[in-house]
Amino acid sequence: MHTGGVRLFVRPVEGDPTATDVLRALERRARSRGLPPPAALTGDWFGGSTVLVPSVRVHPVEPGEAFDVLDRRPEVTPEPAAPEGAVGGGWVGYLGYELTDPAGARHPGRRRLPAAAWGWTDHVLRRDPRGQWWFEAIAEHEPGALVTELGTLVAEAAGHHAESGPGPGGVVAPDAERHRKSVRRCVEEIAAGEIFQANVCSRFAVPFAGSPLELFATGSARFDPARAAYVAGAWGAVASLSPELFLARHGEVVRSSPIKGTTPRRGPQDDHNADVLRGSRKDIAENVMIVDMARNDLGRVARTGTVTTPKLLRVEPHPGVWHLVSEVRAELPPEIGDAELLRATFPPASVTGAPKVRALEIISELESDPREVYCGAVGMSSPVRGTELNVAIRTLEYAAGEVAFGVGGGITADSDAEAEWQECLTKAAPLLSLLERAGQ
Repeated sequence: MHTGGVRLFVRPVEGDPTATDVLRALERRARSRGLPPPAALTGDWFGGSTVLVPSVRVHPVEPGEAFDVLDRRPEVTPEPAAPEGAVGGGWVGYLGYELTDPAGARHPGRRRLPAAAWGWTDHVLRRDPRGQWWFEAIAEHEPGALVTELGTLVAEAAGHHAESGPGPGGVVAPDAERHRKSVRRCVEEIAAGEIFQANVCSRFAVPFAGSPLELFATGSARFDPARAAYVAGAWGAVASLSPELFLARHGEVVRSSPIKGTTPRRGPQDDHNADVLRGSRKDIAENVMIVDMARNDLGRVARTGTVTTPKLLRVEPHPGVWHLVSEVRAELPPEIGDAELLRATFPPASVTGAPKVRALEIISELESDPREVYCGAVGMSSPVRGTELNVAIRTLEYAAGEVAFGVGGGITADSDAEAEWQECLTKAAPLLSLLERAGQ
């Protein structure tokens, strides 16, 4: 990582391959040269862009340093003609849910992945919302040879077939009755006045001998999630197919888009279920409580009077489901760094409960396994463009020949234990379908 003054170099790249074609080509390049694997942010990142990191060494980070890393970025001088939306490079990686949660201490021997992992990259390939590819770098001198090499890779990437591999074995499903009991216990805690709402989760696991990157590439192309992200290292891989934005910070403005409220979507014209969700008292109450939590979290570090809710209870289509989506926005004092912002807001409000501290304690008592990366955050922090992190839901975690993922939902006073379990199955279905086809 550069620590002195560096420049932002941006060069257009010819060709119009898909992001997944380029990502697969980058993996072939890394594998053939013995380089660290690529990373990817696909969907609606940094103003509608896809950002691919050709090769990055993503290292485990100690929990006490996981937030502070993001404030260690150089000052960058952009080129006068740099296009709007340029990213250049930065930190890419993830924050695991247990970083600040008591569950981490309860399951020390059951974790499979590091609590957090970050890697620094000084160059990226970015596809802007119009479909134009760019090579971007943060460097002291123009990296001409790298521009040529990666430009050729992009130009030749289209049309390559994905490599097939062995698919998954049998699914290890969570205990349905345990989940129902956890929901009922949560409702009891609400009735006792301990909490107003909490998120209860369970985990699926599937033996897997295929390529985690191919799993991500297939899933991101099939589902087109708004906040998909992929990072990998010697420790394993994280393939997040998330639709949800945790934080997007650009300068002094930060926003969060919590999702709470889910119902199945049976085809593009399924207006009936959309109307059901729009009128659901339970889902509306859940979403409003989470919005209040996000407002409170951001209010801890925001300028007084700047926390607003520009979007509330919007019904949006996502792969296989309808979601209720809101947005919270705030302005930060210039002295507030990303580490302080994360200490005020992490883990994301939509995957915890209200009040947050007590909900986290109850969750740690109810759940038998650590959430790992699930319900944490994956994303990138760029000295040029800012910091964007997703909420790590719909997230596949690969380690030691197995893929695991969590599912869950928010529990309120009106929650029904069987309905909550069915919601878990609804959320798990697209990921299980993806895994079933992984080797085909």
